[in-house]
Amino acid sequence: MRSPIRPIPESVQRWVTRGRLLRWLDALAGWFVLWFVLAELLPAVPAESVALGALLVLGILAPVPLLRRHWRPISGAIGLWMSRSIAVGDVAWLVGHASAERVIVTARRGARLTVATSGGDATEGMRVRRTRVFLVQP
Repeated sequence: MRSPIRPIPESVQRWVTRGRLLRWLDALAGWFVLWFVLAELLPAVPAESVALGALLVLGILAPVPLLRRHWRPISGAIGLWMSRSIAVGDVAWLVGHASAERVIVTARRGARLTVATSGGDATEGMRVRRTRVFLVQP
């Protein structure tokens, strides 16, 4: 007989919601950086026009997948901070952009972790960067 499916803990569910908020804060940080760079490059242009230009540039660059994966100054730092105490053999929740999955940490090296999911092959793990996902211990 199979064991009953456990619901996602409330603390993990909160991190799914917080993850979306942190991604928006990453975008806000990108806008501030673009605003500063454009203000330095175009000192004669009024600040309101530079802010609008930075918003336009951000809107053009936002759909680029490479930039979206690598520009995570706030959520990446929080992801590193949250997973600092997770060791090999620990059970954690891998929080993605819309859901969470229970995993076992099988290897750890720097900012990378290898995790095994319940539905995957027992001999292989999934490598994740701690700056791109949140690992939450219940």
